[in-house]
Amino acid sequence: MKSQNQNPLATAINLFGSRWHPLHLFSCFFFFAFGLSFGIILSSNLKNLSLNLQVTQLSASPSMSSSASEPSPSPFPSPSPSPLVSPPPTSTNQSNPANETSKASSRVGLSEYLKPPSAQHDMDDEELLWRASMVPQIREFPFKTVPKVAFMFLTKGPVSLAPLWELFFKGHEGLYSIYVHSNPSFNETEPESSVFHDRRIPSKEVQWGKFNMIEAERRLLANALLDFSNHHFVLLSESCIPLFNFSTIYSYLINSTQNYVQTYDLPGPVGRGRYKQQMSPTITIEQWRKGSQWFAMDRDLATEVISDQTYYPIFQKHCKSSCYADEHYLPTLVGIKFWERSANRSLTWVDWSRGGPHPARFMRSDVTIESLKRLRSESRCENNGKSTDICFLFARKFMPNALGRLLRFSSKVMHFNS
Repeated sequence: MKSQNQNPLATAINLFGSRWHPLHLFSCFFFFAFGLSFGIILSSNLKNLSLNLQVTQLSASPSMSSSASEPSPSPFPSPSPSPLVSPPPTSTNQSNPANETSKASSRVGLSEYLKPPSAQHDMDDEELLWRASMVPQIREFPFKTVPKVAFMFLTKGPVSLAPLWELFFKGHEGLYSIYVHSNPSFNETEPESSVFHDRRIPSKEVQWGKFNMIEAERRLLANALLDFSNHHFVLLSESCIPLFNFSTIYSYLINSTQNYVQTYDLPGPVGRGRYKQQMSPTITIEQWRKGSQWFAMDRDLATEVISDQTYYPIFQKHCKSSCYADEHYLPTLVGIKFWERSANRSLTWVDWSRGGPHPARFMRSDVTIESLKRLRSESRCENNGKSTDICFLFARKFMPNALGRLLRFSSKVMHFNS
């Protein structure tokens, strides 16, 4: 009974004291401290090893992507180079000529953007006009360019006086561009030696006096605008001839500060009589103008013409049948918005003195040295604020049978060889 009534606390102390001798406690503490230290050291080493592996993999990744044929790098870091052999010093001011040549040859820059598409592209009119309407807002080009004149021929078939034009362009490559809009049914091919080879643009049928003639003119302008080197644009027909040599005409256009669009107000049935009341209020009868369709203009005006979404739709909708849009659209547009920079005259001479709906035609017998000289200098006009007797650079309508005499007089009168 006495043992059963013994104090439980005393019993627990006796039991604890018998099992946890001081020497035993010291041993347990020693092993606990040793294990804790070992774990800390091991954990630190493992972290360093993981970091080294990541750095090695990152540094090896560029070389892995540069060549698929190279073997994969080792997952362990490469040994450091011997301290006895130092790598040659590198200079940031020195460059490898081979690398520079490689960079220059592989650089694309603006070349693809500036390269005009082939004349026989597959853009439809909507795509063509949209692309041609894009205008850089920075006027200074970040590249070297030589200004060119775009000669745009609106024809039914071939350029019938092509040999004369070939002689005109000869020796002036790089200063001009050629675009030909002909009837889609015309499928003859010009010889590769010709300046007209592969210069026909995707065309549609054009009828005299119809609105599709304006569509053809805008189509020519849009194709020519795709070449950023074209600064001036001249509309010609297959019966047009140059009255001066290339150097004179090129200098006249490139140095001009004006556009050459004839525009005037003409009362009567062939002037105001063609106005359609449905055009009001966008175009009033007081704004209605008439003029020659044969123009010469700079890049700014050409862009405005192909981008016009105000007056063009009005003409397209209402100027039909006897309206003759080709004689009124451009003169009216320029008269309303761009008259300040217009010389208000055409550079293409045409003879309307014989009356009728068509100008006079010139046959072989009409071509003489005297007649050509008169066309070149019989008028007086103002150009760039100065009086001059060079008022017309081109003339029409010359028939194919006049070609022989035109070629014979081209050197003596038009000075094509100078």
